[in-house]
Amino acid sequence: MIIYEDDKIYIEKETSEIPWLKIFTKKPYKELGDIPKKIRLKLWNIFDIIESEMKKYYNPKKINMASFANMLPRAHIHVMARFEDDSYFPNPMWGEKLRESNLKLPDENEFYKRVKEAVEKNIR
Repeated sequence: MIIYEDDKIYIEKETSEIPWLKIFTKKPYKELGDIPKKIRLKLWNIFDIIESEMKKYYNPKKINMASFANMLPRAHIHVMARFEDDSYFPNPMWGEKLRESNLKLPDENEFYKRVKEAVEKNIR
C-alpha cells in the first residue's frame, strides 16, 4: 500500500503487527550514498516527518530505522514504531520472535492520513 508518492520518492506500508513504513526513491539506487544529494536530503526529511508522526500518534517505546537492502538490493529506509509488548522487542523485527503479542493500536488509516498530510505540507 502506497501512503505517499511524488516524482522522486514514495512511502509504502510494510505488513506487520507494528507500524512500519518504508521510504523508497522512484529511481533505484544501490546505496544511500548513490542517491543524488537533493533527493537524499528529501528522503531524510521524510524520515524525520514519519518518525515525528509515529511518536505523536503511537507513543512507542522506541523508533527503529534500518537500511539493509540485502534481499532487495536498492536503497530504502525502514521506519518502525516499537513497543515493549510487540512480539520481537527488544530484538529487531528480523530477529527471533519472543512472544505472542496482542497490541491494541489506534487506527492505522488515520496515521497514514497524518503522514501524507505532513509530508505534503512540509516537503517540496
